[in-house]
Amino acid sequence: MSPSSGYPPTRDIELPPSHRWRAYWIAVSVAALTILDLSKVNVALPAIETALSADPTQVQLIVSGFILTFGLVLVPAGRLGDQRSRRVLFLVGLSLYLLTSLGCALAPDATLLLVFRLLQGVAAGIQMPQVLGLIQQLFVGAERGRAFGLFGATISIATAFGPTLGGLLIAVGGEADGWRLIFWMNVPLVIIVMALAAWLLPDTRTRSRRPLDLDPVGVVLFGLSVLAFLWPFLFTTGAPGDDPRRWWLLVVCVFFVAMFLLWEHRYAARGRVPLIPFSVFKRVSYRNGVLVSTAYFAGAPAMFLLGTLYLQFGLGLEPVFAGMVTIGFAAASALSSWVGGVYVSRIGRPLVVWGLVGLLVSVGGLVLAVIFTSPEWTPWVMAAVMVLSGLAAGVVISPNQTLTLAEVPVRQGGVAGSIGQLGQRIGTAVGTAVALALFYATVYREKGTEPDVVVFHDAYAVGMTSVGVFLGLALIAAVVDLASRRRDGEAPLPAAPDQTP
Repeated sequence: MSPSSGYPPTRDIELPPSHRWRAYWIAVSVAALTILDLSKVNVALPAIETALSADPTQVQLIVSGFILTFGLVLVPAGRLGDQRSRRVLFLVGLSLYLLTSLGCALAPDATLLLVFRLLQGVAAGIQMPQVLGLIQQLFVGAERGRAFGLFGATISIATAFGPTLGGLLIAVGGEADGWRLIFWMNVPLVIIVMALAAWLLPDTRTRSRRPLDLDPVGVVLFGLSVLAFLWPFLFTTGAPGDDPRRWWLLVVCVFFVAMFLLWEHRYAARGRVPLIPFSVFKRVSYRNGVLVSTAYFAGAPAMFLLGTLYLQFGLGLEPVFAGMVTIGFAAASALSSWVGGVYVSRIGRPLVVWGLVGLLVSVGGLVLAVIFTSPEWTPWVMAAVMVLSGLAAGVVISPNQTLTLAEVPVRQGGVAGSIGQLGQRIGTAVGTAVALALFYATVYREKGTEPDVVVFHDAYAVGMTSVGVFLGLALIAAVVDLASRRRDGEAPLPAAPDQTP
């Protein structure tokens, strides 16, 4: 074991290429199922509100509570996977996901639906870090770039196709019970993936005489820090009744973060393994990559959500048709993610920079389409612009993932990946809260003074300004990383680090 890392040595997985890719697709299917579930529920919120007489806070938490518990579990689960067995944690997470999906599908009221949804977020947080850790362990060099390219393509399809699938299931099942099909659909899919994971995933168990070190105090302080930070954003709706006192929790967050950092420093000084290996942030590529992905996920999911809201409330489209506007994004991003994964080893960070530029252009295009096209043409023009967005997004997600983890040792792959995933979930929560607050604040301000179509396209335009700002921040982080790479004379993709302890 490396004394500097405190992590037990991670055994290399020696498998034939066909076996590696088989294990890879099982792991990626788990990630796709999780992200698909996150995006397809968004379109079902109006139906859930009507069917279960849910209040606005419960409706908000059905989505944001999932994100919260997902984020709280990510880092501890990633650390546990690094120290012991990713395969076991896959099966634990999938088992819990199966049970909570059943609970959501059968929930008789909004309260129980919310409880099962929170537990479903825990299940997602257990299994997602194992995906990135396993990819790190299975592949190195350019082959890892291709693996992350296909991973990005799969995630893009799941993210963009989710609203369409959710709308279709509501149309099939009806307004009262169609939303239940969204959760019923998970049951056979999870059973299939569980069987394949138990049969085909390689044994990644790390054998160590050292007792398991989970840093329980660090876990609690970390969880309280995340909870205090996310809480005010998750409960921001833009309605006049929003309580501004919730923002004082950010001060509480600063206190918990300071306590967490102090504890982790003292814990490491005693020769123990801290929850987060802060040495990973000394790698400029990792630090900048996490900033890029956090800012990107603050903007991109909000762009989908604002589009769905505008098409349903502003233009009166049915959920299934509102969701179909994003199909072009899904197809285009799948293609460009694969291309980005292939060429990231040759081109590197410029791929991400140009992708973010394309996304900013498409944000402007979407706003212009809403404001200046006639209502019957607006969905078609937005769908066309979404194709450009998809092409641009594909060369952001997968290349950035590859560049972010390129210099991270495999023994830290799970926790490093889970920190990045936590940044994405925090970005999603913050970006969605800001965009929704701007959207609904504009609706409440202009309602009754302007025609509805004007009110909602103004609300969409105002909300999309936050999307542009977050994507602009991602672009700045990517340019800074590109400049540092060129200054240091680094290759587009650094050589894979030594995987031995």
